[in-house]
Amino acid sequence: MGLYVGEAHIAFLADAIHCKHDSLPFTYLGMSLGANPKRTSTWKPVITRFYNSLTLWKGEMLSMAGRICLIKSVLNSPPLYYMSILLMPKGVARLLTSIQRRFLWAGVSKQRKICKIQ
Repeated sequence: MGLYVGEAHIAFLADAIHCKHDSLPFTYLGMSLGANPKRTSTWKPVITRFYNSLTLWKGEMLSMAGRICLIKSVLNSPPLYYMSILLMPKGVARLLTSIQRRFLWAGVSKQRKICKIQ
């Protein structure tokens, strides 16, 4: 038997401690909590934020070392933060890795170039 608390009681308690109440799913620190983390749609905000942070940088103006430094310091932090909260699906991890690789080798995330091996 589940425990049910009425909306009126929740509103009363929230008002008593001067806070608001909400229902699941909700967004907390940029991540949708209460949504199914196995779905790619749950990770769409993370992917778009990741992709948009790349488009701000002009990768073709950076050296290879500059792009590597940018990927390691700036681009790896948000996915690690979200993975500390939820388990990331393999498909999302592959997509983020491919975006990083394209940026590393081409300088721009939309272009495709052949990897240079030295």
